Amino acid sequence: MTLTTQSRSTQKSSFPKGATRYRLWDTLGLIFNPLPNLEKYRNRYGDIYSSPGLAAFPGSIIIGSPQGIEELFNLDPNLLDCGTSNAGLKPLLGDQSILQLDGNPHQQRRKLLMPSFHGQRLQTYGNTIIEITQTIINEWQKDHQFYMREITQEITLRIILRVVFGLDKGTQYDELRQRFSKFLDLFNAPLYTIFLFLPYLQKDLGQWSPWGNFQHQKQTIYHLLDQEIDQRKKDQDGEDILSLLLSATDEEGNHLSKAEIMDELVTLLFAGHETTAVSLAWAFYWIHSQPDVYHNLMDELATINLDTEPTEIVKLPYLSAVVSETLRIYPSVIFAFSRTLKTPIEFMGYSLDKGVALSPCVYLVHHHPDFYPDSKKFKPERFLERQFSPYEFIPFGGSNRRCLGYALALYEMKLVLATVLKQVKLKLVNSQPILPVRRGFILSPSGGVKMKVLG
Repeated sequence: MTLTTQSRSTQKSSFPKGATRYRLWDTLGLIFNPLPNLEKYRNRYGDIYSSPGLAAFPGSIIIGSPQGIEELFNLDPNLLDCGTSNAGLKPLLGDQSILQLDGNPHQQRRKLLMPSFHGQRLQTYGNTIIEITQTIINEWQKDHQFYMREITQEITLRIILRVVFGLDKGTQYDELRQRFSKFLDLFNAPLYTIFLFLPYLQKDLGQWSPWGNFQHQKQTIYHLLDQEIDQRKKDQDGEDILSLLLSATDEEGNHLSKAEIMDELVTLLFAGHETTAVSLAWAFYWIHSQPDVYHNLMDELATINLDTEPTEIVKLPYLSAVVSETLRIYPSVIFAFSRTLKTPIEFMGYSLDKGVALSPCVYLVHHHPDFYPDSKKFKPERFLERQFSPYEFIPFGGSNRRCLGYALALYEMKLVLATVLKQVKLKLVNSQPILPVRRGFILSPSGGVKMKVLG
């Protein structure tokens, strides 16, 4: 299989070619319409190319081939610094988030959180996911119209509040749900996306200024989290992730600070809710815009009933292929976490200096023509015809930075889709193709996927 990247034997440069700087319109294009721009640079420079700094994110080497991803993911993590590379996420997720940690602190935090998203604990979430989804669709009437992204946001937020906080009702639950939804809705406006990417605009000029409003809403959420933490310390009987964080200690017996816990909760709320909600909205769009896909999936769902165990539903092969193809064609996150070199290394035939950042591009890998022919077409069958390696299919990143909640996200997507499609017939209100638009750091379907209940 031939990659467009030059072979090691023919490379002469010690650094990949690429743009030397981005003009204003280049920067705006990469922020608001990134996909064609990323492909433009890949076509011009190859699968591995250098990119100047983009707003809040430092200059880096963009990696768009499975071969490059494999070499990156297999580097010794001790040679890499992720926190520095991803400092642009701090305004949204905080300084103490697991995404900002490296080395032993990162390893210990992953070890702490991992059991909550895998194994037996994951299986216990199955009925919760179905129950919450069922509650939502019970409210639908024939001819009712809605935006699917709003529905999937509501479903995934309720799920993550149950999983993380053990909350499913009450004043604190209602306020946190409403406040967090309102906070995320800020990113429907392009203005707030610009502020996330351009640090020099991040000036708090009062609650009525854009950044001041952002900070005010974020502080309100942290205030609610602070109250919930204090209350949970009194109760000390929960089995949710918040209770786990409160009870956990490091090797010296020290508990996490309140600041660390709150940043971790915001990270889990955002990463475990928004990305899955957007992916689900895309899935409903693709299923209902492709008649063959819809009929194939409904034929498979006819083999189960409402009493089928969640663990059996998630094994359905075509359902799994639909979810994988959804995550491939428009991954909600364009890049996996960048890594900055702590020491000079040889990488893909190049001699790279300390301080160089390596940025794995999920979108470019998922649209590599050698691995995904007709990559712009939604074809779940490609995941039935072959098994892709963890370097060819990377919707959740990889190596020691792979998304902690990937198993929950897959579990959730499959169960929500099966629960809805098994009971409700839906139709897209508009027949025009839906394209991705920027929503904060996430790529979301434009217009929100307007749908109608047929019966």
